[in-house]
Amino acid sequence: MKLLFDENLPVRLVRSLADVFPSAAHVTQTGLGRADDGRIWDFARQNNYCIVSKDSDHHDLAILRGHPPKVVWIRLGNCTTRQIEDCLRANKGAVLEFLAAPGESAMLIP
Repeated sequence: MKLLFDENLPVRLVRSLADVFPSAAHVTQTGLGRADDGRIWDFARQNNYCIVSKDSDHHDLAILRGHPPKVVWIRLGNCTTRQIEDCLRANKGAVLEFLAAPGESAMLIP
């Protein structure tokens, strides 16, 4: 499963985390810039992505609909791109375990 960064996260994360999550993409790289949550959800489900977001919308959908796709909700508030990168690096093991867990739909960080 690959990570799909939502529009509220910087596209730079794809490049800066390529060594940790090499198949990651950003919604703007998939033609989904400014797409509604439903289109992003469907794209992620059809293309084996896990949505990574800083807002609760996709997390709420995961709770209501289950997976696929899975959702990682980063709850850092206002922060720098570097802080988001550091957070994902620090939680790499937990994220990979979550992606592999068959019964889990949503993960909160931190």
